[in-house]
Amino acid sequence: MAATSTLDKTGTTPLSGERADLLAELRKARFFLKFTTRDLTDEQAAGRPTHSELCLGGLIKHVTAVERGWADFILEGTSAMKDFDDMTEEDYAGRVDEFRMLPGETLAGVLAAYDEVAARTDDMVATLPDLSSTWPLPKAPWFQDESWSARRVLMHIIAETSQHAGHADIIREAIDGAKSMG
Repeated sequence: MAATSTLDKTGTTPLSGERADLLAELRKARFFLKFTTRDLTDEQAAGRPTHSELCLGGLIKHVTAVERGWADFILEGTSAMKDFDDMTEEDYAGRVDEFRMLPGETLAGVLAAYDEVAARTDDMVATLPDLSSTWPLPKAPWFQDESWSARRVLMHIIAETSQHAGHADIIREAIDGAKSMG
């Protein structure tokens, strides 16, 4: 089976093998997440049509923050993330605000911020010297491993994005019946 081939950020240098495969999967997950917002108003993107507190704009904000944070971790290590025990009330409030669109935020702005983070991550994947480079994880009750490689972090970003694309599909269907797939 041949590895996926994709172009780097500049669109000129073909990537192949593992890096191309990782980027292809991440780009597919991002596409489906963003696709759920097609033709929506800011109000619809901020709305909560289910019993959940989640909204489409908030999911994209959250995935943007998650991808940015994990990309920082790949580049800077544990210092890029706070230990769970060191989080403040402001940190928790900021996490809550990631899941909703705040007054003055627009869907176009949320999508633009996501595109910026995505471009940075794509460039990092294409140019990182070694996907096996490893950092210790910050302390948190949900981490069972002691450290993750850049490769493992990228798989986590893909899984997180895919999971939230599924959430977004349900929310979009509740708004107007539109589906991302099927």
